[in-house]
Amino acid sequence: MGKKMARCLFVVFIAAALSVSACTPASPGGKGRGKTDGKAADGDALTWGTWGSYANHKDFFELLNETYPEVELEFVYYKGGNKTGYSWAQMRADDISDIFITSQIVDEDLAGERLVDLSSYPFINDLSTSVLHEVSIDGGIYLLPTGNSMYGIYYNKTLMDEKGWKVPDNFTELEALCKEIEKEGMIPGVIATQVTGGPFSAVFNLAKTSWLTTPEGVNWERDFLAGRATAEGMWEDTMDYVQRYIDIGMFHVDPGDASSFELIEEYLGGRKAVFLTAVATVSDTRIAGSTDELGMMPYVSEDGSKNVYMYSPTYYFGISRRLAEPGNEKKLEDAVKVMSLLFSPEGQAALMGEDSPCVMGVLDGSDVSEEALLYDARRAMKEGRAFQMTYANWENVLADMGLVFKEWFWGEEGMDGARCIARMDELQQNYLEGSRTHNFCESKADFSLEETAELAGKALGSATGADAVMVPVGEFREDGFELKAGISGRLYAGNINADVVSGISPGVDGEYAMMTMSGAEAKALAGEGFDACGDGDPYPYLLVTRDGSALDDGTKYQVAFFMQGYTEEVAIEYSAEVHEGSLQKFLQDYLREQKEVAPDANPWK
Repeated sequence: MGKKMARCLFVVFIAAALSVSACTPASPGGKGRGKTDGKAADGDALTWGTWGSYANHKDFFELLNETYPEVELEFVYYKGGNKTGYSWAQMRADDISDIFITSQIVDEDLAGERLVDLSSYPFINDLSTSVLHEVSIDGGIYLLPTGNSMYGIYYNKTLMDEKGWKVPDNFTELEALCKEIEKEGMIPGVIATQVTGGPFSAVFNLAKTSWLTTPEGVNWERDFLAGRATAEGMWEDTMDYVQRYIDIGMFHVDPGDASSFELIEEYLGGRKAVFLTAVATVSDTRIAGSTDELGMMPYVSEDGSKNVYMYSPTYYFGISRRLAEPGNEKKLEDAVKVMSLLFSPEGQAALMGEDSPCVMGVLDGSDVSEEALLYDARRAMKEGRAFQMTYANWENVLADMGLVFKEWFWGEEGMDGARCIARMDELQQNYLEGSRTHNFCESKADFSLEETAELAGKALGSATGADAVMVPVGEFREDGFELKAGISGRLYAGNINADVVSGISPGVDGEYAMMTMSGAEAKALAGEGFDACGDGDPYPYLLVTRDGSALDDGTKYQVAFFMQGYTEEVAIEYSAEVHEGSLQKFLQDYLREQKEVAPDANPWK
């Protein structure tokens, strides 16, 4: 396999509930309006950040409306390219919604400044002690997870039962079982490598079967990320163990580099392999296209004393400290009602739904049946053999390290365990040395959503030689559709780096289209908007022109469009030419060149 694979940043959790991919209805339960900034709503309505998960939470909204009909929500819309990064950009700008949502606790000190301490509210007593210990910050509790996506190694449970094979308890048993599988003409295990987070997690999760989760390992991780320690001298035993997994056939790679779900269907459902190592959560334990059932087993340690699962919170929720200020007593009371319902058995059931067999509840009394996919994982959680997935603080090197491990699994570039260790040190040092230029621009003020959209339009137009750019602007819709192709995140005052750029970029990227139209046609289309659903309720278009000049009605212009930012009818009418090109990269390059940006400045010439 060549290196044509694009670098893919690993998303540590894959939401168990289905995300919206089409214009499908999703009623919020009768109450809810829309906003595009995070500021407090007028009146008594609580703002809730949709965070690209409005449809996933619709059952909870209906439950909330039934339980507390007096609580009114106003939804703050976001469907951009970096949900976690943008949520913390809002936090830094003190612009969060009343009900705050994120996927990672990125900055503990900032959370303590911006959020209400929840430790004195009765509803936290229903959460398990281990969960509360995990989120405690200097004795306070500011963010609570609503569920944990669990990760282990999938296997074909039906096939295992038919053959009389037992889930191995240690590496010796795993090795013997792999030999039995090969005698049956099957591959022991396949590993998902399409997203480089898969190889990264496979290596790190095996390290957690031994030293990485010990005090020594925790200290090493802290020091390595700070540049005070090296992988050399610590990772040799782990890399040897990974090689043993490779040698027994557990990390076979698919020639087509298929996705995790395609591998489950083809290899496990097709009985070509028994095991699958992948960072993915399934919505059904029945293998697609098969009558076989999935099982999940831990990453097996050498002697069986530390067979581990990984977990990642699906969402964290908190309350803005703004609500604790005088005059907001009613809003705080309503926010506590919301949180109390979130962390009740009924609220947990509404959040997780029936399509979340890989998500484990956080309540102390929650349990799973012996037949459930997560039965053993639940036991591991109680026994201290479940650990949080490695992601936080590794974002800047994770994808590149994952690519190195991928080359090892694919047998490319002469990569082996020793070379992987050397590359880990090299990649981290390169990042640390380049951190002085990590921030490549500065925003001199907070931008509105429209001003941010205009900035993105300038970047696309400048990079492509267009005369104008048609920019879709996202906004909340009660039908549940969330527009990935538009601008939905604001640029805030402060330093700008790649993380900030991804936060204000659309949720889809990689292409743009160029169309030829007259000035009159461009202005008419901008007035009509982008009817993404074909339902006659278009999203706004912002027409951005070179130098901000007006378009002449009778002159033909080259107009650039975002990826998926136009209808098929428009593409046909104006003979759209689709080109490869990343808006995020165009925006980074434009901002790097500008060095400073402000609203109504930085013309596109």
